Amino acid sequence: MQYSTKEERRSFYERQAETLTAEIRKLRNRNTGFVVSELLMFGLAIAAVVVYVSTDTGNTCLYVAAMMLMAYILIRRADISNANRITQQEDMRSVYQKELAYLSGDFSCFGDGAQYIDPQHAYTFDMDIFGQDSLFNRLNRTITSGGSDRLAKELITLGCEDIQQRQEAIRELAEQEPLRSRFLAFGQRKMINTSEILSALEGIKNEKENKKRSHISAVLAVMATICLWVVIVLAIADILPASIALLWAFLQFGIVFAANNTAFRQATKAVNRMHKELRTYISLIMLIAESGLTAKENLDIIDKLQGQQNNALESFAKLQRILDGLDRQGNPLYRFLTDTLFCYDFWMIRRFQQWRSYYLLQVEDWIESVSHFDMLVSMATFRYNEPMAVEAEIIENQGDRSLILEAHAITHPFLGEQAVCNDFSLQDNHYYIVTGANMAGKSTFLRTIGVNYILARCGMPVFARRFRASRFALFSSMRTTDDLTQGISYFNAELLRLQQLIAFCRNQPHTLIILDEILKGTNSLDKLNGSRLFLEYIQKVPVTGIIATHDLALSKMANEHPDRFHNYCFEIELSDNVTYTYKITEGVARNQNATFLLQNIVLSE
Repeated sequence: MQYSTKEERRSFYERQAETLTAEIRKLRNRNTGFVVSELLMFGLAIAAVVVYVSTDTGNTCLYVAAMMLMAYILIRRADISNANRITQQEDMRSVYQKELAYLSGDFSCFGDGAQYIDPQHAYTFDMDIFGQDSLFNRLNRTITSGGSDRLAKELITLGCEDIQQRQEAIRELAEQEPLRSRFLAFGQRKMINTSEILSALEGIKNEKENKKRSHISAVLAVMATICLWVVIVLAIADILPASIALLWAFLQFGIVFAANNTAFRQATKAVNRMHKELRTYISLIMLIAESGLTAKENLDIIDKLQGQQNNALESFAKLQRILDGLDRQGNPLYRFLTDTLFCYDFWMIRRFQQWRSYYLLQVEDWIESVSHFDMLVSMATFRYNEPMAVEAEIIENQGDRSLILEAHAITHPFLGEQAVCNDFSLQDNHYYIVTGANMAGKSTFLRTIGVNYILARCGMPVFARRFRASRFALFSSMRTTDDLTQGISYFNAELLRLQQLIAFCRNQPHTLIILDEILKGTNSLDKLNGSRLFLEYIQKVPVTGIIATHDLALSKMANEHPDRFHNYCFEIELSDNVTYTYKITEGVARNQNATFLLQNIVLSE
């Protein structure tokens, strides 16, 4: 079901949450009935046994007790099923409640990607890609650590190869709201630790299996089991003393235990690390495989998980059964009986080794496919929640690799529907000097261009009426910080950043650089001269730039190089108050507001 405004989406989420709340209430009431019924059936069974023992009523009471116990077992199973249903519905409700929080501007329930913050990265630090209230914080719905890493990598590298296919995949998933919600429900209580599973599997990857020895051991295990049962039968028939059967049993258990204990401990370690996550992966793979998605990127994921020779669902289901068996072996009594009577440790380890040799090499690819789908679900949910955003047009394979960017009615994704729209376009190897007063919108505009381009390169919708761009590299310098622990002053940090920029541009032809106040850490005249020197140098490199500055004198470069430099500004109006238009226009800013605000706000008190 599609909705055209955020309010309609909000109403949809509210209805879903209310419906689930009502259903959860019914299920909990039913759960109370199950508990009462269980106690009643169990009590009646005990009573029937007591009556049978204390009176002479025949076997009728035993039959009644058996029926009550059977009823207890059936009710108990229904109770467990009902409890699982409550958990599922609560998780689904949590999905909708979190989306309501998103629409209200509260992103605290989503991972903010603080672990990916890198002040030295080409643009992510300046563009607020990671951290509290960041782009990642707004995008992120991932339920696996692998999905989170994949989403972060896309934002860091702009690594989408076929953007049109990505847009189709996101568009299709955005239309599949029930599928996305069911997928997200699996991660509401705890993020699935992908690296934990991969680490556990890595631990068993290098174990060597001697197939010839394994076959010989299998024959010996079968013979030992048959012999033990023959001895037990002969002992029951009083042909052999029971002590011989007992001695044989203890001897067989000791041999099986000693021969398989090391491999058993290694497999058990893997069980403890990935047992719960594996169950969830099976559910996720089943949901993806049965989704019926047809967009190319989505279908590629399904095909990887449903390969004719190596089916991921079949593989994980087999591993789950093996791990369940190994888990049961953790009970000492159960292990003694099964090892003694069936050499169970050996057979379980053998099945584990066979699974490893047949499937293990594909597991990483399958888990990566789930992580890939997890990332796409986040992107599709973002598209669904932002109905006013549009798909960007990315120009592929332009002959001269020239830099192109044309934006109509573009706004910053963080500002909402009340943001002021602007039109702007860039020409390859041109420079745009943006002047304006404090708080007039310069820095926000620079981020508007950068963040929307990042969204476009990842195949996600952009916040504009129309957005057309080529593929190019991106580098920014807007938020340089000092590092006193390393003896790096603010000015020195700026120089290092500019040095990093130059090296980056030399290796990345056709780069867009976004700069906010070059050399802020020095005096006005030195700053102006240094900025001019830098721009004179960088224009010799195939680079396009947007530079925001308070130095109106820097705008004179448009007079000296009219074919390369262009002036734009954010103008303000000064009267009794300051009026901000937040509209970018051609020309140089005339009004500044620092003195005005100081006199009228600070010094007037």
